[in-house]
Amino acid sequence: MSARGKLRITIYLLGLFGVALFTLLLVREGAGQVFGAFVTPKWVILGIAAFHAIPIFLDAFAWWVLFPRAERPPLMRLFWMRWIGESISTLVPSAAVGGDIVRARLASLHGSSLGTSAGTVIVDLTIGIFTQAIFTILGLTLLVRATGKSEFVGPTLFGVIIAIVAFVGFFIAQRLGMFGFITRLISRMARSKEWQAFVESGEQLDETVRKLYARRGALVLCALATIVSLTVASGEVWLALWTMDLDPSFLHAFILQSMAYTIRSAAFVVPAGIGVQEGGYVFVGGLLGIPRYAGFALSLVARMRELGVGIPGLILWQWIEGRRLFGRRRATNE
Repeated sequence: MSARGKLRITIYLLGLFGVALFTLLLVREGAGQVFGAFVTPKWVILGIAAFHAIPIFLDAFAWWVLFPRAERPPLMRLFWMRWIGESISTLVPSAAVGGDIVRARLASLHGSSLGTSAGTVIVDLTIGIFTQAIFTILGLTLLVRATGKSEFVGPTLFGVIIAIVAFVGFFIAQRLGMFGFITRLISRMARSKEWQAFVESGEQLDETVRKLYARRGALVLCALATIVSLTVASGEVWLALWTMDLDPSFLHAFILQSMAYTIRSAAFVVPAGIGVQEGGYVFVGGLLGIPRYAGFALSLVARMRELGVGIPGLILWQWIEGRRLFGRRRATNE
């Protein structure tokens, strides 16, 4: 069996595991209670989906500041690219990081060089690992203070330490020229002079990434914008809890957003985090005094928001790619 076939089977198995966990939680918490809490006016889902444009805009700004001024695209152009990238990463089962690849490609097709587009996405992802660790630690601290329970602190901090080690390792590897090393290694294994251009591209990417990291002010702005984006996204949780008449505080919404996001990120291998996300909302919500069935319903609201934002994003992506393909074919025929 080919490597692609094995990967596909693995994705299917992980997806089945997630569906099984989702079903188990739904039965355990009571489908009637869950769907009773989930029934909300349509304007609520639309409002939460519209509100999500703010975090996407902040994420686009975080990416925008990383571009050198000479190659910096318009902010609103990066906004729809970021929207498409998030839609792919969220809704396409086999594309956990595929959205980031697509947004780098889109940026390169709309004015920026491929090296700069790829380099800014790489740096953005690296900073994202760092800010996610800060967001998790802050949410964990607030959770312990709010509940007085600390038995889950050890495993969570262990995960955070792994994330920080990954951040440091990835950062050092980039500064040492990891892309040039990888391309040189592949070139030697292929034993072909035709790979020389590929090697040069890897070395150019290393140089671009080093220059981006030298812009300290841009890095700080990127990190701050990312943290603000994660914090603002807590407003979606607060609004959903408010419509369920659960008398929420923004602090509880922030804790839920932080912990649920962390749990889903840790389980990135499960397609769409199915089952895992629901478990996170049920567990953390229960610690905060939110009924477990309401925690499950809250996760369903988040799923609806993902569909409400992601499906139009995927349609926009296909429209852009289709128009480009049609244009190339028409130019060839002429």
